[in-house]
Amino acid sequence: MNDKYILTAESVTEGHPDKLCDTIADSVLDACLQNDPAARVACEVMATAGKIIVAGEITAKELPDIPAIVCRTVRETGYGSDYEVEVITHDQSGDIAGAVEAGSQLGAGDQGIVYGYACSETPQLLPLPVVLAHRMTLLLANARKTGTIHGLGPDGKSQVSVEYRDGRPHRIAAIILSCQHSEGTIMEELHREVTQHVIAPALRELSPDRNTELLINPSGRFVLGGFEADTGLTGRKLMVDTYGGLVPHGGGALSGKDATKVDRSGAYMARYIAKNIVAAGLAEKCTGRCSEDTLKRAVREVFDLTPAGIIQTLGLGRPIFAQFCNYGHFTHQDAPWEQTDRVEALTDACGLRKQVVASGR
Repeated sequence: MNDKYILTAESVTEGHPDKLCDTIADSVLDACLQNDPAARVACEVMATAGKIIVAGEITAKELPDIPAIVCRTVRETGYGSDYEVEVITHDQSGDIAGAVEAGSQLGAGDQGIVYGYACSETPQLLPLPVVLAHRMTLLLANARKTGTIHGLGPDGKSQVSVEYRDGRPHRIAAIILSCQHSEGTIMEELHREVTQHVIAPALRELSPDRNTELLINPSGRFVLGGFEADTGLTGRKLMVDTYGGLVPHGGGALSGKDATKVDRSGAYMARYIAKNIVAAGLAEKCTGRCSEDTLKRAVREVFDLTPAGIIQTLGLGRPIFAQFCNYGHFTHQDAPWEQTDRVEALTDACGLRKQVVASGR
């Protein structure tokens, strides 16, 4: 890679139509797991003006009140209730169920390709553009909820471009922030308030300079938002959910799936492993302090990578998913896959613990 380059990541608020569909799907999943930790759920949501459809395969001891979950989630996100809810679900396929529950070993509900990533660039062990983009949309949502900025709607989106030099963040190249607003909003005032209450605090590590391109609502009017403006669908914000497009993604969506779907649970486990490797000082990004073979052996020694092992290690039979659905699945420091509690075990397995402790890392 060149010594000078730009990396860009984006985020959306919880009121973005695709993200709201993700939240509904994960809220349905949580409701199923609340009464049945072994529930099998593959829930999809599509929403457009006047209609929200929840469909998929659900096998659980008790089917939750899905229309009530939809209405509560939409209301808590900041929208009204002028829509029809249709639910179309059936049990998980017997063929799939038989493979998952085969013998004494818990199997996977599907195949999947997953990537785990971490880097020492930020305290979150994520690339800086990813952290800044999510922080911006979170602050935008908080400004709406607290009334710090009047007239904001729930829908919104951010994009941050960071210029790197010699592999490290150097300056903010460009910022795009689009926010839904009420009729009659004076755009000059909105720009000033968003700059003061969202952009400035979000970019505290690396402030914009006089050459930073700043675009607030560049398309102009943004009164209609959410399902009234755009059709929402689960699984359309994969890069927002993971690494901002800066790291490969296997293609499987995360929300609405129980943990036997390894394109979700495996992605969490891969992030957990990568984060612990970087936190242990065994690697900064891709180049490590020990050989790949050593790291591979250490990972297999420390982590149980079977579907059952992943679920048990991360506690994925619990109803915890909706709370981590928005602003990136890997930015929530209290998520089980974001813990760095395997650092000592990894350094021991690599034969480096004494060296790491002695260096103060």
